[in-house]
Amino acid sequence: MNILMAIFGAVSQGLLWSLMALGVYITFKILDFADMTCDGSFALGGCISAVFCVKLHMNPFLTLFFALAAGGLAGAVTGILHTKLKIPAILSGILTMISLYSINLRIMGQANTPINTREKGTDTIVTMLVKLLPESLQKNANINTIVVCFIGLIIAIAAIVLLYWLFGTEIGSALRATGNNEAMIRALGVDTDKMKIFGLVIGNALVGLSGALVVQAQKVADVGMGTGTIVIGLASIVIGEVVMGKRLNFAGKLGSAILGSILYRVIVAVVLQLGMDSNDMKLLTAVIVTIALAVPVFSKKLVVKN
Repeated sequence: MNILMAIFGAVSQGLLWSLMALGVYITFKILDFADMTCDGSFALGGCISAVFCVKLHMNPFLTLFFALAAGGLAGAVTGILHTKLKIPAILSGILTMISLYSINLRIMGQANTPINTREKGTDTIVTMLVKLLPESLQKNANINTIVVCFIGLIIAIAAIVLLYWLFGTEIGSALRATGNNEAMIRALGVDTDKMKIFGLVIGNALVGLSGALVVQAQKVADVGMGTGTIVIGLASIVIGEVVMGKRLNFAGKLGSAILGSILYRVIVAVVLQLGMDSNDMKLLTAVIVTIALAVPVFSKKLVVKN
């Protein structure tokens, strides 16, 4: 029973983190840009959401838009460093990421900011929705997890629909072409620098929103919460591709990133329930990514032999 509840909780968390996986998918897969910014923009979105809730008593749903905008701004900075100052892609992301660590500390004024929902005028998106439910449902021990799962599912579906529409437009097609063949699309008169900045803005905006949602669910923001985000995002993408395959339309590929995020969280939850030390989480992530990357290689070798 405990392991089933752990899996359900992992699914709800996986849905919140899936927006981060979508953001990494845009920069890494579509734009072909190794963007390290997400480690900082994830924490940035969470810190802004928590501080605005606690210190400004802002509507928690409204803080999500500020987190979205802040993440997009972080992506724009990385894009400008790369396209205008000609700094290598990976180094541009690292510069923005390490800068955001100090910025996040400035925003919070401390290493972490808990959201105390017992304080008058302070709510999270989860507690606000729970209060709207009948009292009989509010007493359910798992109601918070159920609400988090509902929120994550709705936002994940909305993100897929909006991204599918966006990348079907002319500017979206130009963005995809920039990642596929930059020289060709530039020869057709497209400003690839603007496309790169645009892609980084969208990707990191989703990462910032994901950070805010995670903070709203966990009720605490921490300056180090974004550490390893890029690896988790890549793990989610790879796992999704292994499970669903690569021969999918664009909507299917976006869906595979979300599925991968959920499966990653489920794997972690199951392993922890089986007694693994939480200090070994980073090692577990590395092993999961390695196995996911190795599966297609061994599958091809088996097919060739047969």
